[in-house]
Amino acid sequence: MLPKNMITECPYNPQPKVGKVIVYDSTLRDGEQMPGVAFRHEDKLKIASMLSEAGVPEIEAGFAAVSQHELDTIKSITGLGLDAKILSLSRARQSDIDCALKAGVDIVLLFAGTSDIHLRYKYGHIVNHEEILAQSVDAVEYAKSHGVKVSFSCEDGTRTPFDFLLRMYKAVEDAGADRLGITDTLGCITPEGISKLVRDVKAKVKRPVSVHLHNDFGLANANALSAAMAGADAITTTVNGMGERCGNVPLEQFASSMFFLYGVDLGIDLSHLTEISRQVSQMARYQCSVNHPITGENAFSHESGIHVAAIMNHPSTYEYIDPEKVGNRRHLRLGKHSGASYLKKRLADLGYECTPSQLNLILDDVKSLGEQQGRVDDQEFLSIVKRNLNS
Repeated sequence: MLPKNMITECPYNPQPKVGKVIVYDSTLRDGEQMPGVAFRHEDKLKIASMLSEAGVPEIEAGFAAVSQHELDTIKSITGLGLDAKILSLSRARQSDIDCALKAGVDIVLLFAGTSDIHLRYKYGHIVNHEEILAQSVDAVEYAKSHGVKVSFSCEDGTRTPFDFLLRMYKAVEDAGADRLGITDTLGCITPEGISKLVRDVKAKVKRPVSVHLHNDFGLANANALSAAMAGADAITTTVNGMGERCGNVPLEQFASSMFFLYGVDLGIDLSHLTEISRQVSQMARYQCSVNHPITGENAFSHESGIHVAAIMNHPSTYEYIDPEKVGNRRHLRLGKHSGASYLKKRLADLGYECTPSQLNLILDDVKSLGEQQGRVDDQEFLSIVKRNLNS
């Protein structure tokens, strides 16, 4: 037991007053847009169920207008009776909205490109500010007239002039949009920038504000945290940060950072995170990095002799949280950097006694093999022990 006055948490972290923050997870839509990924129908249903069971309150199940198969899959997800609300992405056009309505979703996630570069080069015809604004208002009114909730996002919003961005938000808000989305399509905004933008938008609108952030500069989670601290009401995530190019805000990192660093409970059962992370990685047929924060194989793995010795005395020396809290496990590894303390413990666990000189020989062999191949597994360690104790 540690002394009561011993600091085990970072005393410099702020403990801000934060309102309710909703996570709407887009693994099944933006996550699947990661090149080379295509989830099977049954995989999508399984992922949606896992996310809902973990307490994720909203799930963007797909883009219903993509294909009949996509629509049918979203409809199957809405038919599961999950606790989570189900969303479908939709362009600001009636045909897309009709597909989302047929799928039976709770929220239609409307979007329209609003930056000058998107208006000029993305659309196949000349579109100006007034045209895209009018189309967006019509789309919101059409969706609302069918009794569905609407979240409206300005694609490439972080490169859209603020005056026009605000005009869009006010227009769709007046048309009945239930939530307004800021989208950092190229992951080019900074934590300071998103904080200011969220505050500026919230000061001018009445509806809740969401953010959809990409990770092109590795800032997605930092930006999500800054947005939440600035008052964003909803954050888009994906499992493992999957998504186009460099991906999105990783669900496991955002939820854990909010809880353990900021003291904000999102209502998500963090003990599910590692299982979800690894299941999704398997279903997507790609290997998540071993040092992926929170859920990676090495997130709580230790090899350095100095670190392992300290970990054996008390895990908080080199682990900020218990791995079990996020469904992960601690691993003490053998390799080039191993030390005598851990070897003594491993030998004792195996029921072996050895002299100091034998221990040194075993340690030398472990380090040597570790230098050659990076890691020494249990069977290789046992062979080293037997060879040195029987010589």
